[in-house]
Amino acid sequence: MTAVSPLAPAAFPATAPVDGVELSAAAAGVRYGAGRVDVMLASCAPGTEVAGVFTKSKTRAAPVLDCEAKLSRGAEGRPDPGAAVIVNAGNANAFTGAAGRDAVADVTGAVAEALDLPGDRVFSSSTGVIGEPLPAERITAVIGSLAAGLGSACFEDAARAIMTTDTFPKGAEARARIGGTTVRVAGIAKGSGMIAPDMATMLVYIFTDARVERGPLQSLLSGLCETTFNAITVDGDTSTSDTLLLFATGAAGNAPIARADGPEAAELERALRSVMTDLAHQVVRDGEGATKFVEVSVAGAASDSDAKRVAMSVANSPLVKTAIAGEDPNWGRVVMAVGKSGAEADRDRLGISFGGLPVAENGRVSPRYREEDAAAHMKEREIRISIDLGLGAGEFTAWTCDLTHGYIDINADYRS
Repeated sequence: MTAVSPLAPAAFPATAPVDGVELSAAAAGVRYGAGRVDVMLASCAPGTEVAGVFTKSKTRAAPVLDCEAKLSRGAEGRPDPGAAVIVNAGNANAFTGAAGRDAVADVTGAVAEALDLPGDRVFSSSTGVIGEPLPAERITAVIGSLAAGLGSACFEDAARAIMTTDTFPKGAEARARIGGTTVRVAGIAKGSGMIAPDMATMLVYIFTDARVERGPLQSLLSGLCETTFNAITVDGDTSTSDTLLLFATGAAGNAPIARADGPEAAELERALRSVMTDLAHQVVRDGEGATKFVEVSVAGAASDSDAKRVAMSVANSPLVKTAIAGEDPNWGRVVMAVGKSGAEADRDRLGISFGGLPVAENGRVSPRYREEDAAAHMKEREIRISIDLGLGAGEFTAWTCDLTHGYIDINADYRS
């Protein structure tokens, strides 16, 4: 059994039920051995609104294309329909051509029939090996038991069912007060490798009982992605299957949120940001082979976009990440990564610190720099690299992990 990441939380959070959401999980034998849960189903009550963000990869998986098409059409069929999502681990159903599309139709169609939903209200995701046909019949064979078991499985069960190389299930929750009504937000995620999102991230499913119209729901989700899931990286590779779906059941009974810029939306945004940031950090903490959680903060850039270029250049640099793995305060590699980023920079204004300790300033090593202090910080589990470009007000924070031999071990035999 794979050892749990040393950066993992102490336990899965005690996640309260979200009104209007029922969950179940089952072992379908998609790829793993007998008894390993590998499929989860979530059913959401009538009146649910759905928003989503997906990978921008040009080789998107069949489930991603299906979700995008369904969201672009909106709710069809019965008025005020519910919604559902079914997710399998072990096979990504990516680069599978017409067979992949047929597999999605078979799986989502079986769920629609079991839950009496319009077909366009059943979403799906698949994660795992790319290029192998999805054994849809193994999933459809357990849909009856999944439907019958709805409500009996907790968020942790669902989170475990979608794991691949993950070493721990990922979940988070938050609450907000909207017009005197308490609403809940809870989410689960999977992700460990092939992490450099260009949308949202890996697989993430967030549920709230807040009542929100679809337009502001989508606006909130898309806006929050930039500083949460789009701010993390493990290895610089963007998945074919990255999917983030947000379901708002409306069961809390608050007055409907009709604008993304109102005070009620701001309260929901705060709770969503908390859950999304927590889940994004957990993905990095479970980075394949990771032993260090790394925050890269950039300030003083000419623009926020320039700040992001610098932050992600540092966070994705194999030389920076291996130095961190070796607990070596090699700040010259940070200088290199800033310079190659393509962002506006001035060597003589550049400042760098490790864990708040000055390393470089005004284009040269800081007179306050002490190698032993920086080396001591590099031995910690959580590393902070701060960069000030000295050019403007642009800022951005990214999160990554170190690059160890464990990453090679995991990915060298991923399919075997």
